[in-house]
Amino acid sequence: QVQLVESGGGLVQAGGSLRLSCAASGRTFSSNAMGWFRVTPGKEREFVAGISWSGGRTDYGDSVKGGFTISRDGSKGTVYLQMNSLKPEDTAVYYCAASGRISGRVVVPTTRSGYDYWGQGTQVTVSS
Repeated sequence: QVQLVESGGGLVQAGGSLRLSCAASGRTFSSNAMGWFRVTPGKEREFVAGISWSGGRTDYGDSVKGGFTISRDGSKGTVYLQMNSLKPEDTAVYYCAASGRISGRVVVPTTRSGYDYWGQGTQVTVSS
């Protein structure tokens, strides 16, 4: 059974930092793109960041560019999201996602349909 398990969420003050981790089990995603999305009440699931299987390409949602960094450790099957200069509007449930399709080394899906596996989510709350 494939599982993606997020960790690292929590409560932080505005301007602070958090690092989210996502560990995969049940299969490897070494040849698959992975990403992060977030959901706030009343809003659609929003693309936050994605990384190609090679790590050679990353892509970010407009609202997080310059503040968030995605990375991956292929040997551990783990993807990370470093979030700096957090703002109250970054408050959301953050979901890790993995594509089930083998893709090009610099391909990064930026929509929900590009991912097939999802974690349970981790809450990030940024206080003002």
